[in-house]
Amino acid sequence: MTVIQAAFIGVGSMVGAGIFALLGAAGAVAGSAVWVSFLVAGGIAGLQGYSFAKLGATYPSGGGMLAYLARGFGEGHVTGIVSWLFYVTGAIVGAMVASSFGGYASAVLTGRDPGWAKVFAVALIAVMTFLNAVGSTAVAKVQSLIVKVVLAILSLFAIVTIVNWNPTLLDPAGYPGVREIVASVALTFFAFLGFGVITFTAKDLPDPSRQLPRAMYLALAIATTVYVAVSLGVFGTLTADQVVAYGATALAEAAKPTLGQFGYVLMVITALLSTSGAVNASLYPSVGMTRHLASVGQFPPVFGRSLGRRQVPVGLLVMAGLAAGMVVLFNLNSIASLGSAVALLIFSAVTLAHFKVYRETGALLFVLIIALIATLGTFVVFCTTTLVNEPATAAALVVILALALITDLLWKRTRSRAK
Repeated sequence: MTVIQAAFIGVGSMVGAGIFALLGAAGAVAGSAVWVSFLVAGGIAGLQGYSFAKLGATYPSGGGMLAYLARGFGEGHVTGIVSWLFYVTGAIVGAMVASSFGGYASAVLTGRDPGWAKVFAVALIAVMTFLNAVGSTAVAKVQSLIVKVVLAILSLFAIVTIVNWNPTLLDPAGYPGVREIVASVALTFFAFLGFGVITFTAKDLPDPSRQLPRAMYLALAIATTVYVAVSLGVFGTLTADQVVAYGATALAEAAKPTLGQFGYVLMVITALLSTSGAVNASLYPSVGMTRHLASVGQFPPVFGRSLGRRQVPVGLLVMAGLAAGMVVLFNLNSIASLGSAVALLIFSAVTLAHFKVYRETGALLFVLIIALIATLGTFVVFCTTTLVNEPATAAALVVILALALITDLLWKRTRSRAK
């Protein structure tokens, strides 16, 4: 895998559902200042990216950020609980993105039939599971192609809409208060969750100590630029109320004034490609991380095995099964913020672990401190704004944290008895 391919796995995961699903929700909180929210969220992701890049350059591993966590906390309960959280969160994010794909596909092919939307979503998960089973080379090639097409179309969209925008719609005088903008950062941060996936490419990079940091910084720079440019184009074309009303199709509607119906169709196709790439990227870490975690005893040994003639990794199959099950059983829109909340906690835990080894990695301590404060601060704002108004999300967060704790305790007890 090359630096570009590794970066594109991260970009594909980030640009997937983020820019399509979040504009409406973020616009409801921050109005036309959403571009500021994306810029701040990108800055926070960049601070975490610095930490991950330093760790990855020093301790390259197929276990990615979970291997870094063990460097600071050892292979005890903290690492185990966070590992289960990360695994389940990956399935949740994959299910959410697949559901977004299913919604777009259903709108185009079946008149928004909800049953068909679930069928299309599960079918996408199955296809991307097969692709990941083929191997990382296939994943990298497909992901690179998807990301190149998506970036080209989004760049065209941003240029056309910004050239023809109405500057009065972006007048800072109409922006909400700082509290609202900060609150929307917790939402827009969801769009950057995919950069953590890049840490798992270390096993596929010829020179991970040098290439991993480059891939990390490149992916974050591309994603932040795309998000800011697209949000400027959308909110410079539509009012904040219109963006909220259109929701996931806001980009397609914003393309109409300058590109007509062709622009609408083009953005729908882009959404399908983008969400496909995001599901592909969300499944990718499952292979390396579960094999690593099984080898060090954090996960049961079965997660390190493969099944069938094609030797499909068990960890990949279980994550795909969880994602497909959630697509069928749950209304994922009601817990759309859950992945962001859990990820903020996971990233904070990795940074805390970095404090114990920062002399080995050569990281600047003050940058790590700022990264931790920014990440935990965003989580606190998220809890005091979004979770207060979303009891379903709050309940789901508590349940997932409890399940991760119970699963780790039960597995560790079973493992110790077997010895």
